[in-house]
Amino acid sequence: MRHGVKLNKLSRTASHRKALMSNLACELISHKRITTTLAKAKALRVYVEPLLTRGKTDSTHNRRIVFSYLQDKEAIKELFSTISEKIATRPGGYTRIIKLGKRVGDNAEVAMIELVDFNEIYGKTEEKAAAKKTRRAGGAKKKADEATETKAADTATEEKSAE
Repeated sequence: MRHGVKLNKLSRTASHRKALMSNLACELISHKRITTTLAKAKALRVYVEPLLTRGKTDSTHNRRIVFSYLQDKEAIKELFSTISEKIATRPGGYTRIIKLGKRVGDNAEVAMIELVDFNEIYGKTEEKAAAKKTRRAGGAKKKADEATETKAADTATEEKSAE
């Protein structure tokens, strides 16, 4: 039984798993979107989200901590410059996993993991979704107010036409 086990070992030794997660995180930071297996994508999300949170505040301490995980200077420059500007206001949930189906060769579940703020397609729909109408019981009052306004406007136009 796997009571309380939070880490997926991915059938690898600790050193191999550390190198794999570091490489996947560097590629995600540099390309903003990568395609991998579903299990690796889920493990990568747990690995990279705390690093992205560290990247929001640019300090020597945070840079050194992130460098101990990634070991790639170019990825760290990208994280602390362009990515930190985009995710500055987001309180978490920096990545999105989208399932793509099964791979032809070995029938493995394939998924795409991407940084949420760098996808223009989903960003445009969120702005439209913010203007949704709410349903509540006070809607009858609003309709009654609109009806009285239209009646007042109709009587005003009738008076003008009568003159």
